[in-house]
Amino acid sequence: MFDKILIANRGEIACRVIKTAREMGVRTVAIYSDADAQALHVIQADEAVRIGPAPVAESYLRGDLIIAAALQTGGQAIHPGYGFLSENPDFVEAVQKAGLVFIGPSADAIRAMGLKDAAKALMETSGVPVVPGYHGANQDAAFLAARAEDIGYPVLIKAVAGGGGKGMRLVEVAAKFAENLASAQAEARTAFGNAAVLIEKYIIAPRHIEVQVFGDGSDAVHLFERDCSLQRRHQKVIEEAPAPGMTDAVRRAMGDAAVKAAKAIGYAGAGTVEFIVDGSNGLRTDGFWFMEMNTRLQVEHPVTEAITGVDLVSWQLRVAAGEPLPAKQSDLQIKGHAFEARLYAEDVPAGFLPATGTIDHLHFPQNARIDSGVQAGDEISPWYDPMIAKITTHGVDRPAALRAMHAALDGTQVAGTVTNLGFLRRLARNSGFVAGDVDTGLIARESSVLCEQPVPSVFEIAVAVVTAAQLGEGLHIGFTLWEPLTREIILGQGDETYEAKLCVRGPNLCDVAIGVDQITLMRRGAHWGLPAICHSEQVTLFGAQLQTFAVIDPADRGQSAIGGDTVVAPMPGLICEVAVQVGQTVVAGDRLVVLEAMKMEHVLRAPRDGLIKSVDVVTGAQVTAGALMVGLEPEE
Repeated sequence: MFDKILIANRGEIACRVIKTAREMGVRTVAIYSDADAQALHVIQADEAVRIGPAPVAESYLRGDLIIAAALQTGGQAIHPGYGFLSENPDFVEAVQKAGLVFIGPSADAIRAMGLKDAAKALMETSGVPVVPGYHGANQDAAFLAARAEDIGYPVLIKAVAGGGGKGMRLVEVAAKFAENLASAQAEARTAFGNAAVLIEKYIIAPRHIEVQVFGDGSDAVHLFERDCSLQRRHQKVIEEAPAPGMTDAVRRAMGDAAVKAAKAIGYAGAGTVEFIVDGSNGLRTDGFWFMEMNTRLQVEHPVTEAITGVDLVSWQLRVAAGEPLPAKQSDLQIKGHAFEARLYAEDVPAGFLPATGTIDHLHFPQNARIDSGVQAGDEISPWYDPMIAKITTHGVDRPAALRAMHAALDGTQVAGTVTNLGFLRRLARNSGFVAGDVDTGLIARESSVLCEQPVPSVFEIAVAVVTAAQLGEGLHIGFTLWEPLTREIILGQGDETYEAKLCVRGPNLCDVAIGVDQITLMRRGAHWGLPAICHSEQVTLFGAQLQTFAVIDPADRGQSAIGGDTVVAPMPGLICEVAVQVGQTVVAGDRLVVLEAMKMEHVLRAPRDGLIKSVDVVTGAQVTAGALMVGLEPEE
């Protein structure tokens, strides 16, 4: 076994690897960018090496600096985590050339699965079922349009070097093919440096079921399946294992196909074989097809660990150190059920836009496994993925595991940045999901309910008012001889403003008047009827509905917000396209600017019909949140 390893990653996966390494008596070296100098993974590791400035191209993607750091600190092996360089075969070869061990598959195995078209061709020859489509080299637009016609609409355009939904477009009619092809190729070129795409049949009621495999280069086993069908924009949101409705026959067929795929490339380490499944008429042995293989540990690996009792990182270290597979297929069993929910800093009502901000308050319950790389006081920066935590629960069966997830989400508290926590709560209680009736379109179909911002009740506003009074001098000002007993407090939420009169009648008793409504609140313990905190001129309530209010200074209430005549940057990012010019006429919804932030492209569109008055950004510029990008002539 290794004495010391370097972890070529950051955040929660780096913390995850550190945990197992420590349990195995293996010392760890963390790397960090300037933005991560005080990050949790840096604190937890035995040693840490600065690798460069915040941009990933100058830090976490600098394989040469990472290898140098491993050699400098006496590391014997490099664990890549996932993302960044984890599936880069050139990095694998450079690691090995330096005399180090790469904790993962060979460069040849990664290359074999790295391009979706070549991988599907290999799988066909290996007896693994593949979705009908075109996976060839001809990238002529007219040729690809003809292939789409042959396959039959709807079709998916997918980047051959893609992942995470980037470079992927659903096309339902031929008239939309050319536009979506150009868009997919542009995004693929930006994200992967490779604009090539493939075309495949779109499954009408698709489920995304993947199989965890593990190999030692000569043999391989599977550790059963995970259902990852709950997705939005092809990004997984809640995963579970085993898959709802799975039968023994289908599980054997999918597991056998996944092991075939692993053995076909002499796979060593942890990997995932992803299948698209037709869920329109139950799970069938002839109703699943290979999509791709992820040649690394997956974000959702905790649910597999929960139902098998296997520590996959421990297996990774053991196999990389030269040991054979730690278990045979017959040794592996499913025990209970597990869910994983991904908690992100993102603005759900605004279309799941990644958010930034400082985490003022962070609390997780004790009844769940928490994988996190942040803590209270940390900043969610624009440089990296905005994940806050993965929340995993386990139970003897699916209902028990889901009840545990409800409790875990209800007990989670985050303040200081907007999150998808309320969305996760609603999704976990969605009737279709609770019944196990899932497919990849569920979130889109239910978005009006799942994504809405709940309107605060008068009671919630009153609790927020009393909590807000604790900012500054606090409640006690109602009991001084020189302050009024009643005072005005103004809260804001979105476009709404709530003006209230607060009357303090005692240390544990207040009256709150909001318009014609008056509520008396009594403090019980630390709270005034709901768990709540005041922080950074904000109030956050952690009740049945999550609510955040801004505390407004009465002197500032006359200031107007930016209206419909301007388009501003919703977050810091890089301008990768400016689609309009001054004097151009646009209609509501027209493409104006494309902003790249947090590893995704965000298209900003015209808020209304009008004439472009100003264009305040250029392609290649870095902008801050709130920066003016495009102005429209005022409406008459």
